[in-house]
Amino acid sequence: MTIAARRGAVRARNHTANAPRYTWPVAMHCCYPHITLRKSMRLTTIASFILLLGACSAQPPRTTAPTAASVSVEVQEIRHPEGETAAWWFRAGAAKAAAHGAMDGRAKNVIIFIGDGMSLTTVAAARIFEGQRLGGPGENHSLAWETFPATGLIRTYNTDMQTPDSAGTMSAIATGAKTRAGVLSIGQSAARGDCVGARAAPLLTLWELASVSDMATGVVTTTGVTHATPGATFSHSAERNWENDAELSEQARAEGCIDIARQLVQTAYVRGFDVLLGGGRQHFFPAAQRDPEYDDQAGAREDGLDLVKQWQHRHPGGVYVWNRTQFEAAPADAPLLGLFEPGHMQYEYDRPNDRAGEPSLAEMTRAAITRLSRNRNGYVLLVEGGRIDHAHHGGNAYRALVDTLALSDAVRVADQTTSAEDTLILITADHSHTLNFVGYPMRGNPILGKVRGGSGEQLSGELATDGIDLPYTTLGYANGPGYTGASNSQPAGPKTYPHTGRDYTPAKGRPDLSDVDTEAPNYMQEAMFPTSSETHGGDDVGIWARGPGSAAVRGSVEQNAIFHLIVQATPRLRERLCAAKLCNPTGVPVELPKPVEFAPAAMSPAAP
Repeated sequence: MTIAARRGAVRARNHTANAPRYTWPVAMHCCYPHITLRKSMRLTTIASFILLLGACSAQPPRTTAPTAASVSVEVQEIRHPEGETAAWWFRAGAAKAAAHGAMDGRAKNVIIFIGDGMSLTTVAAARIFEGQRLGGPGENHSLAWETFPATGLIRTYNTDMQTPDSAGTMSAIATGAKTRAGVLSIGQSAARGDCVGARAAPLLTLWELASVSDMATGVVTTTGVTHATPGATFSHSAERNWENDAELSEQARAEGCIDIARQLVQTAYVRGFDVLLGGGRQHFFPAAQRDPEYDDQAGAREDGLDLVKQWQHRHPGGVYVWNRTQFEAAPADAPLLGLFEPGHMQYEYDRPNDRAGEPSLAEMTRAAITRLSRNRNGYVLLVEGGRIDHAHHGGNAYRALVDTLALSDAVRVADQTTSAEDTLILITADHSHTLNFVGYPMRGNPILGKVRGGSGEQLSGELATDGIDLPYTTLGYANGPGYTGASNSQPAGPKTYPHTGRDYTPAKGRPDLSDVDTEAPNYMQEAMFPTSSETHGGDDVGIWARGPGSAAVRGSVEQNAIFHLIVQATPRLRERLCAAKLCNPTGVPVELPKPVEFAPAAMSPAAP
């Protein structure tokens, strides 16, 4: 696909809301966007700036998110972390969104893109990678979302972890309250694995709220649909790994907890998802049923349930597909369930070799929008590039970058097939990774290649070398299976993907990469110290947005505020919470919803 680079987007400014201010003329903002005038300033001081207007008037207009009006919400001061509760997180998130002007939004539709593990380093590297694929130097290129007018930073920590996991982070986005690592859409009061605690602390999710508001809902992912990110949309679990009933602990079974796949299908929130596309079909079929694509595999369920048939019963006319041919033939006016692998879908690089054929993330996104947009009340759609994370865990930057480009293609589809007048699109990541961007490579240096330039700021144009005169790559990992010491499965030296190392021996210096093709798809970047799987990072991730309410996306915010940005910017969602008397006098939803009041049969994760 030919990708046109688009330019001219400018970040929305993070205006503070703690003092009244004058509104600057647009022309004056173009020269001095950082200046805020307070009432205490004399009018004669303001007048002195009018002389600057002539110089500003010659500048071309910039594409920016419109300024949003701030609404104040009081939040109780607490001592962290012991004073934190789900209710406190919910109100604090609502206050931040309202202060940023999210209440000005008038979105009908919402599309949330999650690049799982898509750190800012990943975004920068993928931008250069695609730009170089298109024949340019790469650094000046833009991914699809980098032209959007609003951007900010997201703090990702869980309530119990400095470096988070995907379950806790997606739960924050889905429910408006931060929570623990390893759990799905339950409050932090329940410990991981505590079934009884989880049943007492479910949190209403954005997708459940949309469903009871008569909006369409959809989930698209390249992971299994019961994985952490998609699983947080319509399920509530004390353990992210309870994807089917066979994975439930005996205690969890006895205490009435239900697996994630069953919750996704049997949700009491109206009909649940209208479109669900991804992998993970083993979790939906009984163990006695053979997989249609792989003769040596079967369903994983021990309870004998066929959850696909149950979903079709709840969605008369709904279509189930498991390969590309069926996907392409599916009617556009019917609900769609697509499960394209027993586990996760293929990496984008490997997808052309799939035996039954899989649709791309962009194709699945287009299919979801086509179907969901038939609902006159609007829709809420999640699209996850889930395998960016898996490639990073595997120490393979090539696949991580290719999957990031696949996410960019999907965002481009959404941008082109929806209107910024009624559709809010947000792109973010759930957490970071330890991918590093190092050295002083020259402009246009292959992003997966060895550094040519220097190890200092004086560039030579030759291969840069370290302190022991060995070349090194621009990209590397702080930890992971790319460690160059010998392991139980590969000898000392550069590692080849896939490699899950154990029983490492200490590396004796660094390998000589002079004759190694570090741009090869299976090359694994060096890791500073060995782990069988590379870890997440705890640094902030980016968020980008366009459409109604996007002006509220700016500055540095907690991850749970994303939920509130969306709800406040979408009148139908906001009004449903206000109808339940959860709003303050200014109409901001500030009280933590009780799921039982929205779907009585969904009082706990054990609801049938």
